[in-house]
Amino acid sequence: MSEKKPQEKALTYKNRPLTRCGDELYYGSMDDKYIIMMKVLDSTPLKDTKVSGKVLVQLMYTDPEISLKDRVVKKSEKQGLYNALDIGAIWLERALAGK
Repeated sequence: MSEKKPQEKALTYKNRPLTRCGDELYYGSMDDKYIIMMKVLDSTPLKDTKVSGKVLVQLMYTDPEISLKDRVVKKSEKQGLYNALDIGAIWLERALAGK
């Protein structure tokens, strides 16, 4: 019999999923109309880890029928991952609420 691994809980921020793929982070659910994509543009080493510098934040449609170029609703560059995630959470909340 194979042993079952304990199921890992997905990372969330403000009750929405947060997924990382390399230097890109996706905030929100693909089941919703919008999602936030954050791309770390530069980082600096700090001891044994890298700290993000400039981060590109984009509010995007999740509809696969729309071309990639037309999916971007808003975009901005922020200094640091916290600032990028903070503005991304605000944009996503407002977009999903229809404001």
